[in-house]
Amino acid sequence: MRTKFPTTKKAASSLGVSVAIEVTGNPILQAQSLCKTTNRSKYLRGCDFFAIVEFMADRGYLGEFELMILLAVLYLGEEAYGVPISRELEIHRRRVVSVGSVYAALERLESKGLVSSSLGDPTPERGGKAKRYFRITKAGLTQVQESRRVLTELWRRLPELKGEQT
Repeated sequence: MRTKFPTTKKAASSLGVSVAIEVTGNPILQAQSLCKTTNRSKYLRGCDFFAIVEFMADRGYLGEFELMILLAVLYLGEEAYGVPISRELEIHRRRVVSVGSVYAALERLESKGLVSSSLGDPTPERGGKAKRYFRITKAGLTQVQESRRVLTELWRRLPELKGEQT
C-alpha cells in the first residue's frame, strides 16, 4: 500500500504538519516509526490523520447497513432512489431510517464502485428537481454474493441453528 502525505509546504502547514513526506508500506507502522524519530507534537497529528483515512478507505467488506442498501437497490430496480430505499429499509428493519443516512451510504457505495447513479427528469412535484436513481454495478453484485456466502457459512456453523433452513 502506498500512502501520500502532504507534498507541498502549503498543504502540510494547513494541517499543522511541519514536514511533507511520502510513505510506502503499512501507513500505521510507518507513522509509529516516525513517532520515534520526529517531533510528535506537530508532525504526527496530520500524519496519523492521513494514514488512518487512507487505511480505512481500503476496507474490502460491506457493513450491515451498506449490504441492506445494496439489497434494497436490487429489489427496487428502476425505482431505486433515496426515499423508496429508505422506506424499504424501514419496513424490514422496523425502525425509522433517515433519507440522509441512506444517501450518505449510497455516496460511499458509489465511491467504492458498488453502485452507479444517474439523474432522472425534473418533476413538478419535486419543485423541478430531478431524482437521483441508483443501480448496482457488477462489483456491487459480486460483493453482495460474497457477503451472502460468508454469512450463510457462519450461520450454518452455529450449533443452535443446525436444524434450521438458511
